[in-house]
Amino acid sequence: MAEIIDSLEALQTLLKKVREAQKIFASFSQCKVDKIFLAAAMAASNARIPLAQLAVEETGMGIVEDKVIKNHFASEYIYNAYKNTKTCGVIEEDKAFGIKKIAEPVGVIGAVIPTTNPTSTAIFKTLIALKTRNGIIISPHPRAKKSTIEAAKIVLEAAVKAGAPEGIIGWIDIPSLELTNALMQMSDLILATGGPGMVKAAYSSGTPAVGVGSGNTPAVIDESANIIVAVNSIIHSKTFDNGMVCASEQSVIVSEKIYAQVKKEFTTRGCYFLNNDEIEKVRKTIIIDGALNAKIVGQKASKIAEMAGVNVPENTKILIGEVDSVDISEEFAHEKLSPVLAMYKFNDFDEALAKAEKLISDGGYGHTAAIYLDNVSQNEKLNKFAARMKTCRILVNTPSSQGGIGDIYNFKLAPSMTLGCGSWGGNSVSENVGVKHLLNIKTVAERRENMLWFRTAQKVYIKKGCLPVALQELKDVMDKKKVFIVTDSFLYNNGYTKCITDKLDELNIKHKTFFDVAPDPSLACAKAGAKEMTEFAPDCIIAIGGGSAMDAGKIMWVMYEHPEVDFLDMAMRFMDIRKRIYTFPKMGEKAYFIAVPTSAGTGSEVTPFAVITDEKTGVKYPLADYELMPNMAIVDADMMMNAPKGLTSASGIDALVHSLEAYASIMATDYTDGLALRSMKMVFEYLPRAYENGPNDAEAREKMANAATMAGMAFANAFLGVCHSMAHKLGAFHHLPHGLANALMIEEVIRFNSSETPEKMGTFPQYSYPHTLARYAEIADYLKFGGNTDEEKVENLIKAINDLKERIGIKKTIKDYVADEQDFLNRLDEMTQQAFDDQCTGANPRYPLMSEIKQMYLNAYYGKN
Repeated sequence: MAEIIDSLEALQTLLKKVREAQKIFASFSQCKVDKIFLAAAMAASNARIPLAQLAVEETGMGIVEDKVIKNHFASEYIYNAYKNTKTCGVIEEDKAFGIKKIAEPVGVIGAVIPTTNPTSTAIFKTLIALKTRNGIIISPHPRAKKSTIEAAKIVLEAAVKAGAPEGIIGWIDIPSLELTNALMQMSDLILATGGPGMVKAAYSSGTPAVGVGSGNTPAVIDESANIIVAVNSIIHSKTFDNGMVCASEQSVIVSEKIYAQVKKEFTTRGCYFLNNDEIEKVRKTIIIDGALNAKIVGQKASKIAEMAGVNVPENTKILIGEVDSVDISEEFAHEKLSPVLAMYKFNDFDEALAKAEKLISDGGYGHTAAIYLDNVSQNEKLNKFAARMKTCRILVNTPSSQGGIGDIYNFKLAPSMTLGCGSWGGNSVSENVGVKHLLNIKTVAERRENMLWFRTAQKVYIKKGCLPVALQELKDVMDKKKVFIVTDSFLYNNGYTKCITDKLDELNIKHKTFFDVAPDPSLACAKAGAKEMTEFAPDCIIAIGGGSAMDAGKIMWVMYEHPEVDFLDMAMRFMDIRKRIYTFPKMGEKAYFIAVPTSAGTGSEVTPFAVITDEKTGVKYPLADYELMPNMAIVDADMMMNAPKGLTSASGIDALVHSLEAYASIMATDYTDGLALRSMKMVFEYLPRAYENGPNDAEAREKMANAATMAGMAFANAFLGVCHSMAHKLGAFHHLPHGLANALMIEEVIRFNSSETPEKMGTFPQYSYPHTLARYAEIADYLKFGGNTDEEKVENLIKAINDLKERIGIKKTIKDYVADEQDFLNRLDEMTQQAFDDQCTGANPRYPLMSEIKQMYLNAYYGKN
């Protein structure tokens, strides 16, 4: 059993152990270090939810779902930022000039962790220590020691398993001021994050220190600003983890020309303006004896109001005090680390600059300043603001919490959980911590929307009867020799593969068929198919069927081409597909992949997605990577003519939900919108005919085939949303067909997303403010459902969907299909958490809390709206 570190003697023993491990670690190659860094980042990312839950449970501060984002950021974004950075041996060499730079580790780092970010900061610091071959000893905050130590343990265990020396990470089990001071004196470098007193102690310890100061971020809203974007960005930032990020806005300075409009937008979006009596009460609550009241840190706005004896709505986002003085004697002028905001008015831009400067000088020197303006026409103002602000981060049109930590709403601002304030803030670094800093560097980071994309299969053949013509290419163009067919037993036994095998025989191409794919394909099934595939060694794979066969075929394809791949690595969640920790292997080196759908719904033939179930745990994993995109899709309505009514219904409504979610997605583009709208129009027009007439209506079958593939192209690039997240888990837990599960949840999701004042909106630079109500109304307009207001149009859209569901035999509630109410309720919490963690959740326009997902499940179960 490990020794408990609760005394000076025990700390000295621990320090000796970490130093011995670090000496071994210092000799490691870049390759070995990067392997350890990857393993540690993946382990931390996988533990993001339980660590977030533990942090909130232990500290009583913040929001679980937001701490999940912090933990994910601290692992995924940090890994992405430094995965290719050289940190071992020669890192730069210019032979012409005769210069060489060699990286050596510092030694043992003493890391002080704050109570506000107890797990994400621990993840961040241990990861960058591992990347640089340093040992690290953590001193947790006494009120957050359990969660901080758990985060360190997870990183250590993964690092050691990947080859790091045992004991490379250590921690103080029973933290105290005495032991923290001793650690700072005995370490080779202090990495300190916390309050001003602690940071000052770090710099006074006699040990080199990288510490960060407090923030008191002002946000100026110029009359040229986009008011909706500005206000919603500030709300998005200020409510993130209940305002505990040190970069979050503490004061808003607004032009008098737009002051009334800004105030109205804040009010409309759920913020509360305090009257004079209420301001006085809150003043005495947030600051006591000149210092921040620790009891308000990370608490909800309504709870802080309750402490002050002020009545506000329970769902209030931010308490706003309209004040005049920017002097430190004004309580609202302080850093508040909670959803409490000061609001000032300015007459001219010079007055705004003066007020912002004063607020920064009283507690925010060196940290962060934000401004909202038209940075094209008002570039001179931006330059004046950048020149006047003595802060190391100057954020333009950006939520400062998410913008300040870097790499989400901007480029080239390093992702970090420790934000340096330079000499202005009494710090040794002026950038986001991650590398050595000797100079004060001022960074101006403007908000940017990331590059978007549109990708689909290399070749898509469409038209009833096109299958044999398309397959002719295997001989004439590609000269393929061996084809492996993946399908299910029903299709195989009913002759659906015969048209393919007959054509292959005609072309003298050898073939083998795997037909054991179940409706919800399992990992075991994929492994069995991959084994047969490996033995047969095909140069072409044809997956024929619904989503299950095509999804299983994709996984088999990966396992065939890259048997070294771990499935759980492929199933790893990501916030941004371009920044994910795990990189999918390059596909197509051994075999060309062709997808032939036999149902009109899944769209898998043109998507980079595959859904597979781990039969050991029952968890259904949606995988996503463009390497999974089929090379060719053959959409031939002849393969769908005899689909039974149940399949026609479920797959058709699945296609509709694909388009609805792609259109509402935070990643939607003009390219995906057009496909989604046209697909929806075709579903409403032709799905009832396909359902009612079956093989007697060839036109309806072909139109539905095209609608499904078009919807697939849309969501392949715009991604999906929380409806699919919940449907994946509803289907897995209660064995419902995927399309049916989507049908049961879609009304709840439309109503949920239509809120103009959501608790939280989705995080993606392209998505500036909540506007999904208008997006749904656009759909209703296109489909000519009528309505005078956006609200009426959305209600008409919902009614049209419900009428369609009724016409194609879909019942109204989950309870109609899952009769065991107690079983549903018993499994609801686990289903909710898994739905929250589903890969589809991230693109939803309204970022859902777990409690909100749970309520949607309950509403859909009982039929409540």
